[in-house]
Amino acid sequence: MSLKIRALKNVASNWAGLAVNIAVGFFLSPYILHHLGDDAFGLWVLIFSITGYYGIFDFGIRSSLVRYVSKFQATGDKDQLARLVNTSLFTYSCLGLALVVPTVLGGLYVDRLFHIPTAFLKDARILFLMVGSALALGFPLGISGGILEGLQEFYLMNWTNILATLVRAVLIIYVLRHGFGLLSVALITVSLPLIASAIRTVLANRLLAIPYGWKYVDRESFRQVANYGSVTFMIIVALQLRFKTDAVIIGSFLSAAAITYFSIGSRLVDFTGQAVASLANVFTPMSSHFHATGDYTQLRKIFISGNRACALVAFPMTVTLVVMGKSVIEAWVGPRYVSSYTVLVVLLISSTLYDAQSISNRILFGMSRHKSLAYVVLMEGVANVILSIALVRPLGIVGDAIGTAVPMLFTAVFFLPRHTCRQLGVPVRKFLVEAYFYPVVLCIPMIVVLVFMQRAFYAHRYPQLVLNLLAGIAAYGVGVLWFVLTREPVGIQLKARLSRYFRRTRQS
Repeated sequence: MSLKIRALKNVASNWAGLAVNIAVGFFLSPYILHHLGDDAFGLWVLIFSITGYYGIFDFGIRSSLVRYVSKFQATGDKDQLARLVNTSLFTYSCLGLALVVPTVLGGLYVDRLFHIPTAFLKDARILFLMVGSALALGFPLGISGGILEGLQEFYLMNWTNILATLVRAVLIIYVLRHGFGLLSVALITVSLPLIASAIRTVLANRLLAIPYGWKYVDRESFRQVANYGSVTFMIIVALQLRFKTDAVIIGSFLSAAAITYFSIGSRLVDFTGQAVASLANVFTPMSSHFHATGDYTQLRKIFISGNRACALVAFPMTVTLVVMGKSVIEAWVGPRYVSSYTVLVVLLISSTLYDAQSISNRILFGMSRHKSLAYVVLMEGVANVILSIALVRPLGIVGDAIGTAVPMLFTAVFFLPRHTCRQLGVPVRKFLVEAYFYPVVLCIPMIVVLVFMQRAFYAHRYPQLVLNLLAGIAAYGVGVLWFVLTREPVGIQLKARLSRYFRRTRQS
């Protein structure tokens, strides 16, 4: 299978998985919120945010797996593959065992760190133990995901995730309808990913037939993983500071209920980021492949065209949320939470500018030249925490959002484009024009249509919301179709084939 066909297959399955995740999350979140209430839902977000810091203890191993599985598969080095996988599995197992300690301590003392309502104190402790234990077990089971990504078999991961997501949604609706509460929902939520990881382990072992044993666990492989992963580790820490501190800071200085209002706006921003990430993730192993074979022409090509594709996805979603964000929130969770729109807009602008350069990140990882990025995003994460703490008391959840958005904006505007262009030898002006000119222009008709529809038929419920969205999507879709048929090689070829076909039809 060619790299282009494999990439298209992976992207298609990524978007299928994303569509299911967004649909389930979009409709399931308000269902859970209204059944559990603001305090219980805020506690849910808080505990998952705290235990989300366990991701720090990955130490970049997963990214190392993706990088080196792809590299050794391209060079055919089976022995190094076996040593890499066995060493990573052993390391992950040790990390999983080590995380038992903070899980037990967190379960015992969570009420001393955060404003937990007295009625939910017992549930908070059990929830912490449950989620922390599942995440610790997920470390050794999660190795299969890195292997499948390195082999560029994203579709296998996606279909297992889709199945697990759908089963999780059905079970959660069932237990809530039958009067069960927060802990039952949490048990379902943490169990299904573990089952999916177990299935992926079987699939990965069939695709990558390598031996397992102590003799394949060695220092050299550990050193190789550690050297690459140490840089990635800084980025992991930075991302945890960027995305996981908000609920913790709000829970510490405000209340669990305030977390709920913040999470509604931030969740919509996450949907946009997930849409772009589902496209961008396939480019890390692809970049590693081209870098291993010394094909810098292809690297420059995917740098510009890939970021353009990210912008074509991110920009219209951002436009939709800026123009129709209040309607989306009202139809989604009710008019009571429309105040979350301010948080949404503050986070959305900087997040979009960063997400539109997602391919830049993946290429730097694939080339193993992400050290400077690591230092910058780590400083961004620290600045995020400092600003958020300073602003959350005087400005509330909006202050926390500003503390997150401002440092990310500096990274997206002043560092990432210049640094990646320098690494690939591409002029910054050329990159900005070729990657983002058309995505910006194509959004203008969409803005006009959405503003008109909102003024003429303001959306309060899903039917009105869908009508307005379809009008905006139609305006944007016409522009994208024109762009593909007149500017993209694939579209130009398709247009020529159709032209020849209709010419023959008329002649016959």
